[in-house]
Amino acid sequence: MKTELEKMRSGELYSFADAEVTASIVRAQKLCARLRMMSIHDEDYREVMEALIPDIPKTSTICPPFHCDHGHGIILGEDVFINYNAVMLDGGFIRIGNHVKIGPNCQFYTPNHPMDYMERRKPQETALPITIGDDTWIAGGVIVCPGVTIGHRCIIAAGSVVTKDVPDDSLVAGCPAVLKRKLKE
Repeated sequence: MKTELEKMRSGELYSFADAEVTASIVRAQKLCARLRMMSIHDEDYREVMEALIPDIPKTSTICPPFHCDHGHGIILGEDVFINYNAVMLDGGFIRIGNHVKIGPNCQFYTPNHPMDYMERRKPQETALPITIGDDTWIAGGVIVCPGVTIGHRCIIAAGSVVTKDVPDDSLVAGCPAVLKRKLKE
């Protein structure tokens, strides 16, 4: 039988009130609170970041303040830069490719609550993964919704809300984000 954490990672309905899930959230909150008092130039910045996000590449940087639910659901490629005040609700995996640039105040939401209001009253949800392809630029203030995949070499314009998958080499903008043009013909 799967644990609630295993259900969470596999996109199944899970209880976010489960003790193991709650302990994971508390751990991440404490590490994020420590980061809020640091800059990327502080001596123990890398140590705290590696405790929060296992296997974060040495070439990748996240500027505090930074907020996440678990940390261990965030998988970063090489040479990723995430600017100030990012929010990553990583119940589902958030996979970010190589050479990705993310502007300030961007938000990545994997949790998805039940549509039925009676079911929403229970401490349960699903978490759908987010994937960002290599060499993508996500400008400031972007929101990426549950289950979205953004392709390689894309540009997501500032303030966009991405509700659907974005194909490779696309420039999207708006709320909801729509294709404005292809970057390669």
